[in-house]
Amino acid sequence: MEMHLDAVQRGEKVMLVDDLIATGGTALAAVHLLKEAGAQIMAAAFVVDLPELGGAERLRAAGVPVSTLVAFSGH
Repeated sequence: MEMHLDAVQRGEKVMLVDDLIATGGTALAAVHLLKEAGAQIMAAAFVVDLPELGGAERLRAAGVPVSTLVAFSGH
């Protein structure tokens, strides 16, 4: 994952938006980069959640509020 050094200003409020949350690895990496740049992560939003994989819960455990439009559970 990469981000331009000037993508956010220190103290800037940011909402992370993506199409899918599965295990949360990519979203957590993005949160880490944004925080290193000094951003305040206000929330994360996803179109699809795969709750059995636990990504949304991992983000919540990291202090990031999560919203999703639809969850696809199990088989």
